Amino acid sequence: MKIALWLLRIGVFIALFGLSIKNSSPVELRFFLDRSLTAPLSLALLGTFVLGVVVGFITLFATLVGQRREIAKLRRELHTLRPEADNMDKR
Repeated sequence: MKIALWLLRIGVFIALFGLSIKNSSPVELRFFLDRSLTAPLSLALLGTFVLGVVVGFITLFATLVGQRREIAKLRRELHTLRPEADNMDKR
């Protein structure tokens, strides 16, 4: 299994390396306020991909924090309600 995973990684690396070699022509990235940057197309694509991953992780982290808060709240509620439920069972 480890060998297959490494072969897959090597294949993806070779494919991406070939893509970057074939797309090395410069492109102009234009920003607001007449700012621009000239970079190779492959670097622009890589930057866009990395930016998407960062935004995805930030979104995931925000969701995770909210879920952990809710879990903590529900645990506190459970600890306060459990003695009441035990008392009701004894009646």
